[in-house]
Amino acid sequence: MMPGSRSEAPNDPQTRSAAHTPVPFRRTGGVRLAWSFFRVGAMNELQYRANFLLQLVQSMLTLGAGLVGLAIVFGRTTELAGWSKPQLLAVMGVFTMVGGIIRSIVQPNMQQLVEDVQRGTLDYALTKPASAQTLVSVRQIQIWQGVDIVAGLIVLIIAVVQMDDGTDALERAIAFPVLLLLGAWCIYCFWLMLAASSFWLTRVDEMQELFQGLYRSGQYPVGVYPPWMRYGLTFLVPIGFAVTVPAEAVTGRLTMGTLGVAVGVAVGLGLLSRWVWHRGLRRYGGASA
Repeated sequence: MMPGSRSEAPNDPQTRSAAHTPVPFRRTGGVRLAWSFFRVGAMNELQYRANFLLQLVQSMLTLGAGLVGLAIVFGRTTELAGWSKPQLLAVMGVFTMVGGIIRSIVQPNMQQLVEDVQRGTLDYALTKPASAQTLVSVRQIQIWQGVDIVAGLIVLIIAVVQMDDGTDALERAIAFPVLLLLGAWCIYCFWLMLAASSFWLTRVDEMQELFQGLYRSGQYPVGVYPPWMRYGLTFLVPIGFAVTVPAEAVTGRLTMGTLGVAVGVAVGLGLLSRWVWHRGLRRYGGASA
């Protein structure tokens, strides 16, 4: 500044106010955060490409066992609880797809959350400039588990071709992906509550293993089970909304009542899991406590 010159900035009230206003932390968006972790996870797993072949073999064996079970069932009957063979094949495809989503995204993140709570290392997530719930939900992505998603989609396409009734094709094409995402959301919210119970309990792994065992029942529509089990697999553990309801959409069996209940349950689980998560954070001591 030249001698004799005078700056008006310090005397300007607006400028002084702006100069003393702290710049807020810019929080990372959920989509951007998920994409960043996906790239990191992909780079890590691409170093071990043999895992892809192992996962492919495992997926084919699991899917093959399910198809053998269907073949045994329809070797003795032409339908099961009103479901034809192509329709049950569609259920198998949806079941495999949702299982791939669980094992590639939901399960690894929820297991990591439980470990962090038990070890007191959740601080590393809570202190980041991002939503803590979003961060703990997307930081572990196992891309090779996505083989099940592709395999399930192939089975589903084959089932749709076999049904080939051509009625309401556009409505089914729109309703199915929406309900598939809603079903995956229900599973995520339920598992988040299981993982968040580690804020109060010490033995959470057994409950997660129990859920994985219960999920196997989703390879058949919940309507084939007794009423008490049907209720449990629908409202206590949302397997029915995750598998059966999307399968009903793609097979033309979905009713508006079921659709409304599915949306309501998805919203309710979202709110409940959010509440449980925040309640759990209040009890968390962490390594820095």
